[in-house]
Amino acid sequence: YELLVAMQSRMRLLVPLTLLLVLLLLYANFGRLAPALIVLASVPFALVGSIWLLALLHYNLSTAVWVGLIALVGLATQTGVVMVVYCDVAYLKARREGRIRSFDDIVEATLEGSVQRVRPKLMTVATMMIGLVPLLWSQGAGADVMKRVAAPMVGGLFTSAFLTLETITVIYTWWRYREWQRAAEPPPETETP
Repeated sequence: YELLVAMQSRMRLLVPLTLLLVLLLLYANFGRLAPALIVLASVPFALVGSIWLLALLHYNLSTAVWVGLIALVGLATQTGVVMVVYCDVAYLKARREGRIRSFDDIVEATLEGSVQRVRPKLMTVATMMIGLVPLLWSQGAGADVMKRVAAPMVGGLFTSAFLTLETITVIYTWWRYREWQRAAEPPPETETP
């Protein structure tokens, strides 16, 4: 019990610190806060699958489960970054070509970028699943710990594979539309004294 309490107090510090570090790295990568927050928006959807699988397997929160959850944040962030990069490339290409004239054009450009990302994302998730799923059935020395590390990642990868494709594209489209609207608005007139 004392070890559990000590671990929980450490995790109260490490989990927010990890999320802050991920946010700082994303900000350094994109140079803007909005894309970094869009990528981080995919993390809760990955955690949904983790929680479901942990409940299904009757695993309690332990150090190994927390390690799996922290690793899942990295995996979800990685796939989210690639999704935003693909959407950015498609949007900027469409803007350069003068094809962005309305909300529908932004949706089309985002869709073009996200469709290009479906196969690589599913291949990445499938590769990770092929490596992690056998750990759930492993037996022998250390299997109990490895199962608890792998379970959050397997559940999270399953839900993030589908929910991230939808969530990031919608949020990205909304963000680009708001940005486009602001750029299209004339600057406010200033009164001269």
